Amino acid sequence: MAMRRAATSAIRVFSSSSPSSSVSSGSSTRLLHASAESKKIVGVFYKANEYASMNPNFVGSLEGALGIRDWLESQGHQYIVTDDKEGLDSELEKHIPDLHVLITTPFHPAYVTAERIKRAKNLQLLLTAGIGSDHIDLKAAAAAGLTVAEVTGSNVVSVAEDELMRILILVRNFLPGYHQVINGEWNVAAIAYRAYDLEGKTVGTVGAGRIGKLLLQRLKPFNCNLLYHDRLKMDPELEKQTGAKFEEDLDSLLSKCDVVVINTPLTEKTRGMFDKERIAKMKKGVLIVNNARGAIMDTQAVVDACSSGQIGGYSGDVWNPQPAPKDHPWRYMPNQAMTPHISGTTIDGQLRYAAGVKDMLDRYFKGEEFPPQNYIVKEGKLASQYL
Repeated sequence: MAMRRAATSAIRVFSSSSPSSSVSSGSSTRLLHASAESKKIVGVFYKANEYASMNPNFVGSLEGALGIRDWLESQGHQYIVTDDKEGLDSELEKHIPDLHVLITTPFHPAYVTAERIKRAKNLQLLLTAGIGSDHIDLKAAAAAGLTVAEVTGSNVVSVAEDELMRILILVRNFLPGYHQVINGEWNVAAIAYRAYDLEGKTVGTVGAGRIGKLLLQRLKPFNCNLLYHDRLKMDPELEKQTGAKFEEDLDSLLSKCDVVVINTPLTEKTRGMFDKERIAKMKKGVLIVNNARGAIMDTQAVVDACSSGQIGGYSGDVWNPQPAPKDHPWRYMPNQAMTPHISGTTIDGQLRYAAGVKDMLDRYFKGEEFPPQNYIVKEGKLASQYL
C-alpha cells in the first residue's frame, strides 16, 4: 500500500504543469529512448582493494561494478568504472564529453555540477545506485532535459537499522567502554555516569518518509515516546501502530526530544537547517543521529555544541564534503560516534540497488518508463521531496 501511494504521488508530481515543480518551461528533454548503437556507460564507485575478493556479493564497489559488466558488454555497450572523480584531470572528467549514462552513488559521490552537465553533450541519463541524488545539480539537470533516477527503497531497511544502532550506542554510552577495553583500562564509573535506558525517552524523527517510518516501527518495542515532523502526516493506521505523534512545528518537536534523528533529504530549504540558533532550542545534552546528509547541519555549530555539552552525543555516517578530509572537525570533537558513509551500503542493500540499476538500464535500452517512484528529475520537473 505504501509503495502504491508513493507511485501515485510521483506520477502526480511529474505530470503536474505547475511552476513549482517545473524548473523551466523552456527546458528541452534529451531523448531517453536508447537507439540500437552502443552506449557509453560510466560508473563511479568506491574502491574495495583487498576486500573485493572476500565476498562474491560485494557488488557496490569499483571491482564489483554492480555485477552488470558482462550483461552490458554482451549487448555491445561500453562500460567504464572508476573511483577517480575529482578535478579536471580525473578519470571521470575524461569521459564526460561523450558518455550517455552516468551511474553514481551517495557513498562515493561524484559531484555532477552544472559545468559538467554542460560539457556532457551526449548525456541522457543520471542513475544513482542507492538513495539520495543531492550530489547532482538537479536544477541544471532539469534545465538540460536530463532524466535523473535512483533506486527508491533499495536501502531504507539498511539505513533504519543503522539509525537504531546509533541511538543505542549514544544512549548507552557504548564507545567509551569499548575504548577502555582496547586501551587496557577498566573504569565503570567513567561510562555509567551518562549511560541510560532507551525506554521512556522521547525520540523524534525530522522527516518521516520511508526510512523515518521504518525507524519508528523499530522503536515501538522500546516503549519510547515517539514524535515526528514532516511535510505530510502519516497514515492514521501507521500512527496508531507506532504510537508516533505528529508535530507540525519543528522547534516544538526539538524542545521535547531526548534523541533527534535526521531523516530529511538535502534541499535548498534543509541545507544548514541545524545551525547554532536551532541547536540552542534543543534540550541540553540532546543526542543526535544523522544518516541523512552532513550539509543539513552547520558543521562548526555541531562541534561547538558537542564541546559545550549542548549536544550530548552525535552519530552519523554523512559528512560535508565526502569523503571527509583528515582535518574535518567532526573527527576530533568530543562525544561523537561517526563512521564513513556506510549505513546504506550493506551487502543486502548493494544487491538491491544493483538490481534496481540493471532494471532501469534495461528499460532505458527498450525505451520503457521507469517505476514512477524512482524519478528524481523527469521532463524538466523535480520530485516533490527536492522542491
